[in-house]
Amino acid sequence: MAEPGARLTVRARSTARRTAEVIGSWVGDRRARIAVWIGFALVVAGLAGFLAVLDAVRDADDLAALDEPVLTTLAQGRSDLLTGFLTVVTVAAGTTVLPLVVLGAALVWGLVRERWWQAGLLAGAMVVSTLVSVTLKRVVARPRPPVDMMTGAGIEESYSFPSGHTIGAATLLLVAGYLVWVARPSVRSAVGWGVGVVVGVLLVGISRLYLGYHFVTDVVASMALAVAVLGGVVVLDRRRAARAARVRPG
Repeated sequence: MAEPGARLTVRARSTARRTAEVIGSWVGDRRARIAVWIGFALVVAGLAGFLAVLDAVRDADDLAALDEPVLTTLAQGRSDLLTGFLTVVTVAAGTTVLPLVVLGAALVWGLVRERWWQAGLLAGAMVVSTLVSVTLKRVVARPRPPVDMMTGAGIEESYSFPSGHTIGAATLLLVAGYLVWVARPSVRSAVGWGVGVVVGVLLVGISRLYLGYHFVTDVVASMALAVAVLGGVVVLDRRRAARAARVRPG
């Protein structure tokens, strides 16, 4: 029969272990909750940025004052080499190539890595950004730049605001980068993610401006919307993480 002192020691160790598990869970839950609020902040910031650009477009002032000058300047500075390169960029971010990239990434996450949650988040974010873009184009109904300004990838006659290519590329890079980073967060990977997003989104946005398919405000509005979509993904993902942290001790 165990001594009373031994039983007390075992009970104390068991209590300490459970307390440590609860504290560890609470810390994880707290971090997830903070991340949820960061996600909400991204949604608000993205929507606020978009509304500010939309107001500028409707009033033809502020950022919209750059639309015509930038379009004209870029058209005058075209070269065969740069036109060819940016045409490849804009085609890669279009409705044919980009969905294949998203499908491939989702299949890798789902079938190969067995992370269907991440695959679903990426696919869902792309669907949402596409629906938002198509809907806003019809609601705002802003004409594209003149046809004689367009070059490289044919004539596009749909509405201009916002840029579908830009919101698609920005959403893909932001959301995929976040999902990769959050699995193994580090400063180095965060810097790499940030650089990749900036370079990729700027390339696509500049290609749309340079080739004459969009105005500056179209591109900037799309970037803001992509940030809002990222915020929604962060909220969903971190709320799931918070729930997991709460139930883990049980």
